[in-house]
Amino acid sequence: MNFLREMLDKQHDLLFGKGKPLERLYPLYEANDTILFTPGEVTEGASHVRDGLDLKRLMFTVVIALGPCMLMAMYNTGYQAFTAIAAGAAPVDSWQTTVYEALGWGFDPGSIVLCMIYGALFYVPIYIVTMAVGGFWEVLFCIVRKHEITEGFLVTGALFPLILAPLVPLWQVALGISFGVVVAKEVFGGVGMNFLNPALAGRAFLFFAYPAQISGDKVWTAAQTAGVDGFSGATLLGRAALDGMEGIRTSGLTWMDAFIGRVPGSMGETSALFCIMGAGILIVTKIGSWRTIVSCIVGSGGMALLLSSIGSDTNPMFGIPFYWHWVLGGFAFSAVFMATDPVSSAFTDTGKLIYGFSIGVLGILIRVINPAYPEGWMLAILFMNMFAPLIDHFIVEANIKRRAARYATK
Repeated sequence: MNFLREMLDKQHDLLFGKGKPLERLYPLYEANDTILFTPGEVTEGASHVRDGLDLKRLMFTVVIALGPCMLMAMYNTGYQAFTAIAAGAAPVDSWQTTVYEALGWGFDPGSIVLCMIYGALFYVPIYIVTMAVGGFWEVLFCIVRKHEITEGFLVTGALFPLILAPLVPLWQVALGISFGVVVAKEVFGGVGMNFLNPALAGRAFLFFAYPAQISGDKVWTAAQTAGVDGFSGATLLGRAALDGMEGIRTSGLTWMDAFIGRVPGSMGETSALFCIMGAGILIVTKIGSWRTIVSCIVGSGGMALLLSSIGSDTNPMFGIPFYWHWVLGGFAFSAVFMATDPVSSAFTDTGKLIYGFSIGVLGILIRVINPAYPEGWMLAILFMNMFAPLIDHFIVEANIKRRAARYATK
């Protein structure tokens, strides 16, 4: 380690320091240096609270919490494709299929390993493009602004591929992450200054700009399912929007299938089980707010119960029970990883309760009232991102007034 420390110090003195040839690229040097070693600078002046959890460790912990969902993204992508092929569908015409067939392995949905290998051929390229393009914008803005390269993009880069379909074109992945990083974050000043979740903003851009590649039945399964009798690539939410619980029952999938995540959908957000694992890591490490998660569950459950009690003769989504809403689509993923974003969510404890509850209510309203768009969590979270600062403002003002009244003297 001493050798590595000395080598980095020499690079700083010869190339990246003040007045050196590569001074403009100092953020690149600093990023590598602080990943390998704790920064040597200390705060001077008045006393400051010191904490062993710095930004790098915080972001790495979130990425670790996303690990189970990443594994599920690869497995379920392969599993859904193999299941469709077993039902008579043809493998999707792509370089991934060509590579996989060249290996000489079969399309066996019962093999976890083969499912993960085939799924990885779709997931990993999307992840690489996300990190390369998004990382380019991060580095570029830091060099121009002469800022340090922060680790916030590690989380955005991990989240973004998980909320995409396996068949999304890679050039659209590049456009989406560019929009999320540049427009939703960097133009506001970078990490800590953005009021929108960059990953969700990027997906919203793709949804409205290229809806054919991010919605519908065909994009969720890496197989040619059109015209195959007895198989549909529709998500359970899509079935529910058309026929309510009857549509879910005819799919042959159970609540437990949806809870585990072996259903069509975005690559990494189908499994409530693995999202709960991630939630446990975030809550134990106090990185994710349990208040936001729990209030989101309460708000969604309460609104689902209310709409179920009202009922509708024309909209079958009114009849979906609350416990099904919790395992359909991206609810669990959104509540655990998106709503708890420490930058774009509310900061005060009471604000987190209001913020999470509002997301739960709005998500169910969008999902149920507008069956043409049955997945409402993306819009609900982005909408509440804009109101999070206002919520905190009123909470803080109320606390100030209450304390002023408590300690008032004549």
